[in-house]
Amino acid sequence: MILGHVTCGQEQNAIELFQHMQKEDVRSDDSITFVGVLSARANMEVIEEGKHVHEHIIENGWVSNVFVHNSLVNMHAKCGSLEDAWRMFNKMVSCDVVSWNAMIWGDVKSRQAQKALQLFHRMQQEDVQPNSITLVGVLNACVSIEALEEGKHAHEHIIESGWDLNGFVGSSLVDIYAKCGSMEDVWTMLTKMPSQNVVTWNAILGGCAMHGLGNEAF
Repeated sequence: MILGHVTCGQEQNAIELFQHMQKEDVRSDDSITFVGVLSARANMEVIEEGKHVHEHIIENGWVSNVFVHNSLVNMHAKCGSLEDAWRMFNKMVSCDVVSWNAMIWGDVKSRQAQKALQLFHRMQQEDVQPNSITLVGVLNACVSIEALEEGKHAHEHIIESGWDLNGFVGSSLVDIYAKCGSMEDVWTMLTKMPSQNVVTWNAILGGCAMHGLGNEAF
């Protein structure tokens, strides 16, 4: 029920169920309960309430569980509590791609694009394979500071990893090239993409508008 409400975007209902569960003195013997509650708090971006859940997790001895730990990192990062997110991240014995993604997106959301890019380089050095969520986060960081060269470096990695035909990644590549005024690369990406969605077209139109290409926009 808790996870169902979170999946349907009904975070408050999920929290109320968890509180009802506690009143009924039902002790969770499954990490899924805490993952669901932490996801709800992360989506609501309510850090103080999230910290209460964190204390409950420590009391119940679930903080060492990798799924719960990742959810804690994600919650703190999404709520903008990056210092706590870093503390949790550095305590992990082994960080998987979910952990790295949470930190990269936390930096992007907090407008610390350079830190997000540094984290991506560190992730590569530690031989952790990125996924589409990682790459879209990295490209968003490049867009926010108009770092075209970094974006091209990421693009090379995307091609090598076989993610260049992914719709979300492709749209993010179009976005960075358009916003940085590299329209030739935009048209190249457009011809390579198997399909375009409204996000792709918006990125192109926005890029044309930003760089005085009114006729091309029309």
